[in-house]
Order: sequence, then C-alpha cells, then structure tokens
Amino acid sequence: MLRTLRAALDRRRHRHGDWGELFDSYHGDEVVSLDCETSGLDTRRDAIISVGAVRVTGCTIGTSDPLDITLAAPESLHPDSVRIHRLRRQDLRGGIPVEEAMERVLKYVGNRPILGYNVAFDVAMIDQHIQPLFGFRLPNRSVELSDVYLKRCGRPDSGLEADLRLETIAGRLGLPVPRGRHTALADAIFTAALYVRLTHGQRVR
Repeated sequence: MLRTLRAALDRRRHRHGDWGELFDSYHGDEVVSLDCETSGLDTRRDAIISVGAVRVTGCTIGTSDPLDITLAAPESLHPDSVRIHRLRRQDLRGGIPVEEAMERVLKYVGNRPILGYNVAFDVAMIDQHIQPLFGFRLPNRSVELSDVYLKRCGRPDSGLEADLRLETIAGRLGLPVPRGRHTALADAIFTAALYVRLTHGQRVR
C-alpha cells in the first residue's frame, strides 16, 4: 500500500518532467529481466556494483542488445561479498559513476515491467540510488519469477512449502544452470530463459 501511494505521488510530481515517460502506462508485450550485484544485502546501506538486463519479447531474449554496467567501487564493498559476485575493488576501477549508471538503467528499462528473481530486492536497491538523484522511485510493475513459476506449475506437494530456489526451478523446467552465474548479466539472461520457458513452454507436471 505504501509503495502504491508513493508511486502515485511520484507520478503526480514527475509525469511532466525529464523522466515523464517512465510514468506512462505500458501497453506493449516486453518485460526487462534485470539483476543487480551489490556490496551486501542491506537495501538501506549497501550499494549496487553492477547491473545486467535484457529485454524479453515473446520467446525472444534480446541478448544482442543487453545492459551490462559496472559501477565505481562503493565504500561499502565488503571483502566477503567478493565470493558471490567475484568483483574485487580493483575490478571496479573502471566503473562508471552512480548517476550515469542509473540514467542508463532508466533509459534501458523505460516503463516496461521489470522481471527478476527476488525482484523486490533489486527494485529496492535501484530505488535507494535513484530516489536521491532524481526524486522518485521506480514506477514500473514488477514480475517475480517464483510467482510465475508457482502460478504455472503449482506447488509440488499439497501442504508443503515449495522449494523456490532458482536451481530447483531450473531443474524442474529441464534447463541447466549456467556456469557463469553470479554476474548480473548472466543471472538476468538465465532468469529470462526460465521466464520464457514458463510462459511459452509446455506445462510442467
């Protein structure tokens, strides 16, 4: 409810501004599969270090025109997080400033729905960066992959909590987990592939 109220207020304030197109209703058939690698899991204190995204149109994943951004190293980059995203401080020396990165994200996504696995986390991280820069949060509709999976495939056993790990979903759909996972772009492409399988493939029993 709070996010809905904030979105309505942001739309009222910014629909005629530089980013007004973001607040237009979307009537197309694309989604943008997006993933962020971050310095930690605290959406209030940690920072984005890379963003990957691809547009999905029907059964087509736009890997020929992806978004693949590395940001300059934040102060909050913790050594332990390197084990997940494999980006050391020295790997981020050529990264771009956060304002340029967020501008590129907004232009690439536009007003399309944002697809992700644990998409609420990625949206919250982007909101934390764009709100102080531009004065609004992402107005886009979010599409959570695990919700699509449950709607399409159902829970495997009545009364038991479903295993919604990405590897489990991929295994049930018959898709191999790529070796290059845990880069933002690789995870965005993998999520897009699972989404296409769920929305256009044969129903999984």
